[in-house]
Amino acid sequence: MADWKFAHVTDIHIGSTRSYRYNPAWVDNWRTAAQQLRAIRPELLLVGGDLTRDGSLHDYEFDGSRAEIEAAGVQWHAIPGNMDTGNKHTDRQGALNDRDDIACNVTEAQLGVFRERIGDFPWTFVHRDVRFSGCYEIIAGTALPSAQVLDRWLDELATLPHTRWHVMLNHYPLFTESPDEPACDITSPTDYLRWYFAVDPAPRRRLLDAYRRAGVTHVLSGHIHCRRPPRTFDGITYCFGPSTAMPQWADRWADGDASLGFQVFTVRPDALDVEFVPLARVSDRTDGWGPAGHPKPEARHR
Repeated sequence: MADWKFAHVTDIHIGSTRSYRYNPAWVDNWRTAAQQLRAIRPELLLVGGDLTRDGSLHDYEFDGSRAEIEAAGVQWHAIPGNMDTGNKHTDRQGALNDRDDIACNVTEAQLGVFRERIGDFPWTFVHRDVRFSGCYEIIAGTALPSAQVLDRWLDELATLPHTRWHVMLNHYPLFTESPDEPACDITSPTDYLRWYFAVDPAPRRRLLDAYRRAGVTHVLSGHIHCRRPPRTFDGITYCFGPSTAMPQWADRWADGDASLGFQVFTVRPDALDVEFVPLARVSDRTDGWGPAGHPKPEARHR
């Protein structure tokens, strides 16, 4: 069988001029990535969440993101990210006082908007003898109806025929250091970002058990906006993807690289290789507006 390619892009953060905040540089960067993808011609494009800047607030942003992704001319499949549907659940305020963590919790209504505007999830399919699956891992263990759907889907996934490669698309990394890392305290200034950037231990164990039973070989994630070399634990290789929009958390790891771009995977008869493709040009536009981060409601001028 001849070699073939698929690509992973994540955290593209396409915004809208109708919003209280907008960064045209991020849109420029996506268009640069799309042009490069058209030249590479992967057979599939996996979009790992955060398609929008503020889809959890502005439903209309999904329409612009969808149009931009489709313009790349590649068959694509997407899962939500936290800026599309809300952050991981918490029952208490965290250490950062510039955001309302409880108000940022993902809701079933927001997940419904993503399904309506972008597509259903979780999903799984086989393309050229490789199984591709995608789920919104951060809802695992919550009381949301979509979490019950996820649980049933994970159980059913284990019953499907295994393939040589099984690629799972997530948004949040399951961990920042290793699969057995302990819980983080959201109220601790030194723990907050580790809490924000990874899945908590209990849902992580549920997901990993299901992934192993389903024969998952690779887990692709985003959210941290910082690429790391693939790491393998217990037979699963974890690929931490970069953003096309803006860098983040570059000083967290000695081997971290927050350069903007995307990843291209080459499927060979005996290997699944990954290559980082940096953006050919990073936009230097500065004519955007609005605050960064997760502004409290009173800071959103809609």
